[in-house]
Amino acid sequence: MRIAIVGAGIVGLAAAHALLDRGHDVTLIDPGDQTARPTDGNAGWIAHTDIMPLASPKAWRNLPVWLMDPLGPLTIRPAYLPVLMPWLMRFVLASSPLRIKASMAAIRAINAEALPAWKTLLASLNLDAHLREKGILSVWRQHEAFLRAKNVLDRQRELGIGVEVLDRKELGSLEPALRNVEAGVLFPDACHISDPAHLAADLKRLALERGAQHVAARVLAVEPNDGAIHVRTDRAVEPVIADRVVIAAGIWSRPLAKMLGDGIPLDTERGYNATYPKGSFGLNRPIMYEGEGFVTTPLDTGDRVGGAVEFAGLDAEPNHARTSAMIARLKRFLPDFNADQEARRWMGFRPSIPDSLPVIGPSRRDRRIVYAFGHGHHGLTQAAITSRLVADFIDGTAGAIDLTPYSAQRF
Repeated sequence: MRIAIVGAGIVGLAAAHALLDRGHDVTLIDPGDQTARPTDGNAGWIAHTDIMPLASPKAWRNLPVWLMDPLGPLTIRPAYLPVLMPWLMRFVLASSPLRIKASMAAIRAINAEALPAWKTLLASLNLDAHLREKGILSVWRQHEAFLRAKNVLDRQRELGIGVEVLDRKELGSLEPALRNVEAGVLFPDACHISDPAHLAADLKRLALERGAQHVAARVLAVEPNDGAIHVRTDRAVEPVIADRVVIAAGIWSRPLAKMLGDGIPLDTERGYNATYPKGSFGLNRPIMYEGEGFVTTPLDTGDRVGGAVEFAGLDAEPNHARTSAMIARLKRFLPDFNADQEARRWMGFRPSIPDSLPVIGPSRRDRRIVYAFGHGHHGLTQAAITSRLVADFIDGTAGAIDLTPYSAQRF
C-alpha cells in the first residue's frame, strides 16, 4: 500500500522501517525545521523499566513544593493556566487508585516489549553500535525518600525487572564523581543510546536508502475519500495521495486529530537541557536524581543534564533560567563539575497526555488513518514497539499488545 507518515521524529522514522519491512511504499511528510521536537534533544534513555504514570503518588507528594518554585522541577506559566485547565482536570481523574493501576498495567505492557523491539530494529539495520547497555541509576539525597519508593521497587521486581539496591559505598564505587546521596538503585537492564539526534539521522538516511520518500512540508489536513486519503500540505497545490496515513507528529498531531473527530487532551511538557563537553560530569551511566526533576546522560556527543516540566504552550519563549537552576542543583551532586564551561542549551516539546499513555490506533472518522503520538517522556523508549504495533494494525494482523488502553476514543 501507499502509506504516508505525518512526522519524521523517532516514532515516525521507526514506523517507516516497520512498514518498509512489510513491503509498503512509504512517504514521510515533515517540514524538517521543528528544532524543538524531542527527538533531537532528549536524554537518550530506553527506560523500559519504568512502570509509573506521571499522575502518581510521588508526583502529588512533590507537587506543592515544585509549584512554589518558578524555576523548580515543574511549573505552569500563569498566563497558560486557563488553557491548561482541561488537561489538569483529566490529570486529576487519572490519579485515582484504579486509574493509576490501569495506567501502570498499560505502561508495563508496552515497555516490556520496548527493548526487544529496539534490538530487533537496530540489528536489522546494522545500527547496534548506537546502544549503550550500562544500566541506569536512580539516586536519593535522603534515605527517608528512598524508603517511600519501596512499593514501586517491589512491584518492579514482581514484574521481573532487575533492581539492585546500593549502599553509599557501592554507589561511590560505581560513580566516584557522585556526592551527597544516601541511597541508590541500579537498573542493570536499562540502557541508553549514543545520541538521539544521531540515531534519528541514521534511521532517516536508511529509510530513504530503502526507498522511502520525504516531502518537506507541514501537513494542513488529512482528508479521507472513498478511494484514497488526501494529505494536504503548505508547500504543494496537489495533495499526497495514500491508502493509509500514520499521524506521528508529536504535539503537532493534536489539530489533525481534532479535524478527524478526536478531541485528545494532548499538551506539551516543555523540557530543558544543557549539553557539556564529553566527560564533564565524570559519570559512567545515566542517572535519575529522584525528587529533583532532572537526569544526566553521558552521551557520545557530550554530557547532558535535562528534565523539568514547564507548561507554557508552543508559542512562549524558552526560559533558560530554568536550565541554569537545574545546573545549580546538579552541582550539589557533582561538586567537581565545572558548570562555567560552554554548554549547548535546548528546549523541546514533549507531547504529553494526562494518563501517561500514548495514543496508538485508528482515528474516529476513518480506520485507514492511524495515530502514533503522545508518548510523553517515553517517545524514544516506545518508538520501536509502537512502530511494530502500527504496522500490525495496518496489515490487519494480531499485534503483541491489545491496543484498547491506547485508543484515541478512550477520552
